[in-house]
Amino acid sequence: MTIKTLHTTQAPAAIGPYSQGIQAGNLVFTSGQLPLNPQTGELADDIRQATSQSLDNVKNILESAGASLDKVVKVVIFLRDMNDFAAMNEVYATYFPSNPPARSAVQVARLPKDAIIEIEAIAIV
Repeated sequence: MTIKTLHTTQAPAAIGPYSQGIQAGNLVFTSGQLPLNPQTGELADDIRQATSQSLDNVKNILESAGASLDKVVKVVIFLRDMNDFAAMNEVYATYFPSNPPARSAVQVARLPKDAIIEIEAIAIV
């Protein structure tokens, strides 16, 4: 099985010793994506904007491997506050309008850069 490290300027650079994503055979694994704008470095702090930015980052990493959101099989969402769940879901549904992937969503004590959300995905190519 071939393993390939993924990198795109259309998603934030890693802020630690990890890759934006890894392609292993026909599977693509993204690292958790904070709501960081890759061009400005700005961190979104409104849950709707933050969800959109995190999903855009995931999408761009997937596309760098030849995958896409419609090939996602699993998503994990980390929320700083579960009270943001409904608003996050509203935005999330626009990215997966039909046949949404399996998903977990959990509240965590703290995220890097004190972000309000982090999203990771597994897709096929």
